[in-house]
Amino acid sequence: MRTGVYDVAIAGGGPAGAAAAIVLARTGYRVLLADAGGARRPGGESFKVGEGLPPSARHLLRELGALDRVLADGHRASPGTLAFWGGDAPHANDFLFQLHGEGLQLDRRRFDASLLELAQAAGADIVRDAKLSLVAQAEGTDIHRLTLRSNDAGALVESRIIESRWLIDASGRPATLARALGAARSQHDALLAFHMRLAADDDSDRDGRTWVEAVDNGWWYSVLLPTRERLIAFLSDADLIDRRPLLTRVGLWAALAQAPRLFAYCHEHGHVPSSQARGADACSSHLERAASGADRWLAVGDAALAFDPLSSKGISSSLYTGLRGAQAIIECGNGDTGALSRYADHLRDIHRVYREQLIAFYGMEQRWPASDFWKRRAADTVDLHAASAAQAWPAVEKQPAECG
Repeated sequence: MRTGVYDVAIAGGGPAGAAAAIVLARTGYRVLLADAGGARRPGGESFKVGEGLPPSARHLLRELGALDRVLADGHRASPGTLAFWGGDAPHANDFLFQLHGEGLQLDRRRFDASLLELAQAAGADIVRDAKLSLVAQAEGTDIHRLTLRSNDAGALVESRIIESRWLIDASGRPATLARALGAARSQHDALLAFHMRLAADDDSDRDGRTWVEAVDNGWWYSVLLPTRERLIAFLSDADLIDRRPLLTRVGLWAALAQAPRLFAYCHEHGHVPSSQARGADACSSHLERAASGADRWLAVGDAALAFDPLSSKGISSSLYTGLRGAQAIIECGNGDTGALSRYADHLRDIHRVYREQLIAFYGMEQRWPASDFWKRRAADTVDLHAASAAQAWPAVEKQPAECG
């Protein structure tokens, strides 16, 4: 075992953890970031779901000094959205006429790697294929002791103890460090996403908009990826669907027929399945308290706030909370004892406003008044049976679902 001492240890190498590492390392903090996301099982695919970057995220990338690099990385421009929601007529939203311009459909692996490279260039220590777990707080001090475990293709290759004054949980929806430190997590629904990629022999599909189509027991979305593959995803509640066929290529492809417009478009352009079907947790959830000045930790990204993919807030929120969380630690270090409390209060307000907006948007869809999926959202109630059912589904792959 080797011992390392840091100012800040970050669990998670997605956009939230990388954003925090960039800000802190540039300020002179000694930063360790453990990135578990790079680990791949032998034979596993490199695709990572969570590809939609809205136009408003550009100013966050600019603040990080990452915008030019991201724009040069070959991601696909996203000119807007096309929604079949609340009626049979399509509703188009063209980004061209908005303040920030076009959004992006990302190659998430490339996007995440670019942010980590910027963090490393700023001076952060990046340990790939690695996880942090809490050991204890050193007795009589404010120093956290953690175990850093590094892996190679799933096999443990190194384990060592590190010490850090601050902890940042950027581990995604599981919020492993925050929960180990006693933080409570509230889950508002049991939404699941089932997704798969499609490919076509020709290049006729040129529509870069995000498609959304409501159906009687949930909704579908689709985007054209930088690889020219088309991603399709179906979202519904855990207790309302049989996950087994939806986790197969044949089953999810057959289920697409329930979304007649998207189904017709995919067939028009000769799309056929090109990947395995996957499942992901897509529920709305948040930590009751996302930071503790007394215990020197905070949560960022999906660990702090997780959004319904309908909102398109996932990556933007990760960048924003990573930036603001890092700034709160810096302010605290400069003697502002209320910085962490303000950060936690601000995140709680963000989630409250998000819930209000989500209720309003789901409320626009009135075509299936007898559907349990839509009745739940009209009533804005937490369905405890559905939440329990989601926890009982270990076969669903627990990855963040950031669907556009």
